Amino acid sequence: MNNELKAHLQVVLATLIVAGSFIATANISDQLHPISLNLMRFCIATLALAPFVLFKKNPLKKLIRVMPRSLVISFFYSGYFACHFISMLSTSALNVGSLFTLTPLITALLSIFFFKQKLTVTSLFIYLLGMMGTIWVIFEGNYQLLSQLALNKGDLIFSLGVLFMGGFTISMKLLYRGDDVTIMTFGNLLGGVIWMFIAALVLGVSLNWQSFDYQYFPSMAYLALAATFITSYLYQKASTVLKPINVSAYIYLNPLCVALMAIVVFKESVAPIIWIGIGASTLATLILQYLANKNVALTTPDKSTKTNKEAVITTK
Repeated sequence: MNNELKAHLQVVLATLIVAGSFIATANISDQLHPISLNLMRFCIATLALAPFVLFKKNPLKKLIRVMPRSLVISFFYSGYFACHFISMLSTSALNVGSLFTLTPLITALLSIFFFKQKLTVTSLFIYLLGMMGTIWVIFEGNYQLLSQLALNKGDLIFSLGVLFMGGFTISMKLLYRGDDVTIMTFGNLLGGVIWMFIAALVLGVSLNWQSFDYQYFPSMAYLALAATFITSYLYQKASTVLKPINVSAYIYLNPLCVALMAIVVFKESVAPIIWIGIGASTLATLILQYLANKNVALTTPDKSTKTNKEAVITTK
């Protein structure tokens, strides 16, 4: 299995895990303040990864080298989570889900600036197709429900979160210097702890971890270990091979992942009208992957003096 295919599978697995996190988040969202919950999840994830880091050669030296860049990456990552949870205090899941569909397009626009990549009319149409398909699923094909969509203060906060997510995807690629991915991931998680702790101090948030109902600890464990620790590693690993556009495009697979989870795990049925949106968003993901890979092939310098290794580096 080549590295590119492996990277795509890593992002697909991360997307499946993220789809399951919505259920876990719903279970614990009212337990503590959003900042406190996110600090807890980053602490658990960091502690879980720590033993793997200790077995590395010169782990402290490597961590010190990556930490400045990890702080930038984690700033965007933790910023997204903070905006997400805070926005849910004053907006609905429908509004958040709709705004989140802007993430791939925002990432593509940022890629134009940072990586000199082009956004063609065809690509723009596909992004719109993915957004429409995902929104169709979110609103269950109900046009009247969609027409009642109204933006509020919480939506503005989450819109900032969408920008943070785009920045997270871009920064993972932009700031990678061939470092050990495990060390880099640990630095990102540790950075999340630092930023969330600072946010708690600035906003005057009391952690109150002692009041957390530990019957919900399985949900917290899923968020910390699967949706934070594992997905952080998978996204960081995949971003060393794939373009930010490739990574973010898989967001449009969320409706398919949620539908499969509903069918396989919860034995629920999915209404036929919902499959229209699932099909559109899935098709958009596949086409965007094709266009991104085609763009790589077209922009790779064709010079006989370059080795294959140099050509691969040029396309990254």
